[in-house]
Amino acid sequence: MSRSLRTDLVLDALEQALWARRETAGLIHHSDRGSQYLSIRYTERLAQANIGASVGSIGDSYDNAMAETMNGLYKTEAIRHRGPWCSIEEVEFATWERGD
Repeated sequence: MSRSLRTDLVLDALEQALWARRETAGLIHHSDRGSQYLSIRYTERLAQANIGASVGSIGDSYDNAMAETMNGLYKTEAIRHRGPWCSIEEVEFATWERGD
């Protein structure tokens, strides 16, 4: 979670995923055209991990439909249902709590 969409945010998430998965042979990373996913640092890290990059075309929701579905569920079940929120920290703690 971050107040901005900087490359470090997605790089940290990628590093966590690489650590958890360990094997990356044959993986393809799907993302939208967000600047953080198209950054040189992020693209280079994907290449170092032998992960192919797939970026959806503008206006095409098919490539990242799974991610958008997860985002929608998160917003519906955690953010809107349990808010309003006073700070990012409250949202972070709520994200890590077990569901009821």
